Amino acid sequence: MDTSFGDIILKLITVLIPMILSLTVHEFSHAFAAHLLGDNTAKFQGRLTLNPLPHIDPIGTLLLPGMAVVMSSMGVPFFGWAKPVPVNPIYFNKKYSMRTGMLLTAAAGPLSNFIMAFLSGGLLAVFYHANLLQSLPALFSFIVTFFQINLVLAIFNLIPIYPLDGQKVLSGLLPREMSNSFEDFSRRYGSFLLIGLIIFGGRLISLPLSLAFSFILSLFGLPV
Repeated sequence: MDTSFGDIILKLITVLIPMILSLTVHEFSHAFAAHLLGDNTAKFQGRLTLNPLPHIDPIGTLLLPGMAVVMSSMGVPFFGWAKPVPVNPIYFNKKYSMRTGMLLTAAAGPLSNFIMAFLSGGLLAVFYHANLLQSLPALFSFIVTFFQINLVLAIFNLIPIYPLDGQKVLSGLLPREMSNSFEDFSRRYGSFLLIGLIIFGGRLISLPLSLAFSFILSLFGLPV
């Protein structure tokens, strides 16, 4: 096998597997939150599962991220998504408003990514402080990628642009009248804003991403 081709395959595996796992937990968390609130729409459609297959979008989870990895030297932005989990707020428990239910369901995805980033940061600390970096380099590299992807997913998805989770979170926090106007604006212009975010969004999330990286690494006594 050609060395360069082998390197590409290894890079694809190292990036796509942790991304698929991260997106799977993200979407499962949406489904689980909706289930706890009384909406079993996702459950009936087979999405209340940690099996990655029902969550994979062939284009958003495999094709585009794979192309970005292969063409990373050309500056192609890395971006991906899974199949959105269906949520029907009319089934939410009546002690929660639909807006509050949607807020909690939307927030569950990024929260799961923050938790996984924190846990993988702890694993990195074990490797670092136990001097296991050289003995298990492939596993260490996998955990680093998993850590990075989860932090990026968490912060990126909290940006309040439709259809990202942050849009529903902010909508649920705003007063009802402002929330309705924000929803209308988001649905009308969200697609255009999202395209711009994909192309130029690196600068937008670079500061909060850097702060999150530094905080978790410092927390576990890892070099920043």
